Amino acid sequence: MRTGTIERNTTETAIHVSVDLDGTGSYAVETGIGFLDHMVEQFSRHSLIDVTMKVEGDLHIDQHHTTEDSAIALGQALAQALGDKGGIARYGSAYSPMDETLARVALDISGRPYLVWKAGFTQEKLGEWDTELIEHWFHSVAQAAGITLHCELLYGQNNHHICEALYKGFARAMRQAVEIDPRKRGAVPSTKGQLGG
Repeated sequence: MRTGTIERNTTETAIHVSVDLDGTGSYAVETGIGFLDHMVEQFSRHSLIDVTMKVEGDLHIDQHHTTEDSAIALGQALAQALGDKGGIARYGSAYSPMDETLARVALDISGRPYLVWKAGFTQEKLGEWDTELIEHWFHSVAQAAGITLHCELLYGQNNHHICEALYKGFARAMRQAVEIDPRKRGAVPSTKGQLGG
């Protein structure tokens, strides 16, 4: 089974995250930040990766630690579930429309983390979530999971739609990339024989 579980406890956050790459898109998410919950739920549903996430963070200070640490834990759980990455498709991409908005996400489960971010927001908050933390969430997931990740807003105006299109695009691209290709017969998808490093 391709599953991963991370327990991450610091003075700032206490986090439990588990994932199942071969799931059905079921989720149980509690971060204490409603809009972040909604986005992680979207990621799970559209990637078909089951996600359980429970976070107790220092929200009395601000949302930074909860956002960053939950993303790190999710990325670590994904990396754990992927193991040596044998047999995976490795690459994924998706165009994600939502009403007037269109986003494009492309990724490589390369073991070499990198984020290219070409998106932005015109308001400071979505619900109670600081929009400046959205790019940071994607950066933290990419770093922890070892993903080369490109996120681009092609066009759009509604900030909720922009955010949701990016998360759904990420989800659909991940769904493609983690799929097992039976023709690879379990081989690591690299001429080097390993991914990363």
